[in-house]
Amino acid sequence: MAGEIVELERRGAIALLTLNDPARLNAMTEAMGRGLTAAVAELRGSDSLRAVVLSGAGRAFSAGGDLKMLARMGETGRSESGEARRESREANRAAMSRFYRLFLCIRELPQPCIAALNGHAIGAGCCVALACDLRIAAREAKLGLNFTRLGIHPGMGATWMLPRLIGPARAAELLYTGRLISGAEAERMGLVSRALPRDEVLESALALAEEIAACAPLAVRGVKRSLAASEQSSLDEQLDAEAREQSLCYESADLAEGLRAIREKRAPSFSGR
Repeated sequence: MAGEIVELERRGAIALLTLNDPARLNAMTEAMGRGLTAAVAELRGSDSLRAVVLSGAGRAFSAGGDLKMLARMGETGRSESGEARRESREANRAAMSRFYRLFLCIRELPQPCIAALNGHAIGAGCCVALACDLRIAAREAKLGLNFTRLGIHPGMGATWMLPRLIGPARAAELLYTGRLISGAEAERMGLVSRALPRDEVLESALALAEEIAACAPLAVRGVKRSLAASEQSSLDEQLDAEAREQSLCYESADLAEGLRAIREKRAPSFSGR
């Protein structure tokens, strides 16, 4: 809905989510996290939805965490001692863990999600982009995990997601230094799929979403489940997972339609059944 801190727009089988706090460069506030959680909860139950695009309003995707929140928690942490400090530390740990999950809910979407990085994606904002299945960035956008340059350990899954995307050595370099990279360099690293002129990013992401939406939705959702499982699975476990997913597809009308379309030399029309 227009005017919300996270706007949700349906375009047929595609949903466009927009982080909508441009005055603060779409800072990762608790209010925004709750807005994203609500939007994801609404989309998760939609059988007609086949792909999601996540973008940011204004000139940034998200310039990072809420600095006022970090300052407030830091002041609390420094002001206590002894048992009070231990209690404060535990309260801060629990608060940050809850905060991360407000944004990482994007990983719970059963449909593929594409981050359209129209502008800077820094710190926690970059983490949200990493949590999406695919990323397309503006060439001139700055991306990075600048936590150590602020004096804080990376959070929101940065140390788990980044090595899996670009390898442990490159991830370590970016996380240790907090260095920012351009969208073009992010493409060379494999952090984003494509780096484009800024005004082409959203349309390219939507076009990719349409391409995904044209495929069999049951199979696509199965691929997302299998890719998620592969992060922890052995080859034998992954083979079992693939066989299980294929056995579900054998029961679907979509497989019959796909095979029929090949024989008739036409594009398939999948129903998601």
